[in-house]
Amino acid sequence: MRIQKHQNAGPGCTGACCLKIEHLGVSIGGDQILNDVGFHLHCGEIVALIGPNGAGKSSLFKAILGQMEYSGSIAFQRAGGNRTRPLIGYVPQSPSFDRGDPVSVLDFFAAAVSDWPAFLPMPQKLRARVLSCLERVHGGALIDKRLGALSGGELQRVLLALALEPLPHILILDEPLSGVDIDGERQLMDMLDEIRRTYDLSILFSTHDFATLGQYADKVVLLKSGVLRVGPPEEVLHSKEFQAVFHLDLGRGGA
Repeated sequence: MRIQKHQNAGPGCTGACCLKIEHLGVSIGGDQILNDVGFHLHCGEIVALIGPNGAGKSSLFKAILGQMEYSGSIAFQRAGGNRTRPLIGYVPQSPSFDRGDPVSVLDFFAAAVSDWPAFLPMPQKLRARVLSCLERVHGGALIDKRLGALSGGELQRVLLALALEPLPHILILDEPLSGVDIDGERQLMDMLDEIRRTYDLSILFSTHDFATLGQYADKVVLLKSGVLRVGPPEEVLHSKEFQAVFHLDLGRGGA
């Protein structure tokens, strides 16, 4: 289990922030997608959200981000009792784009963080800013690579670096391990843990890969329209609810 609160957060950290969700419901077109969802993301925690396809994970993220109407309560509390809405960094599932597109990581990042015209030469100050952002995720060497030439893990580094500019209070990632090989998965999770400690962030991410949860997640939330189980990784992954949701054979030991 990782330490939840860190006293050695690096310079520039935004300060820990917790998230409390109570009785949350989401309906789309008359269909109830989420019902009576409730859990806490405590300050400095890494919490994994798991569940089958269609469980409502992306809808929950959209509600937290303020992109979808919901019933119930989503409350934030920052250091010192500040309850104003925090800055949330968001990493969506890997976007699709033309692999033959000549756009570089520098071009992509600069367009996202500035209004500098793409047809003009890139000023050194902007390049230095992009490089500094990429170095937060040990991705400085990617700055001149084409987006289409990036591996799954490299693309996730770029998207993560973008979500960290400016530094948020809470980081949300939608299936960050999708399309990433086994070595890349551990590198990415190591990086998330490092970022959490360095910048004193709270992190919520969804995943279908359960192998690394015991090592990296402080808590796991099993979601299928509602919260079926929440607790430490080992407790959730060995629960009857987990085995039932993923149709595991209890007689063979399941998870």
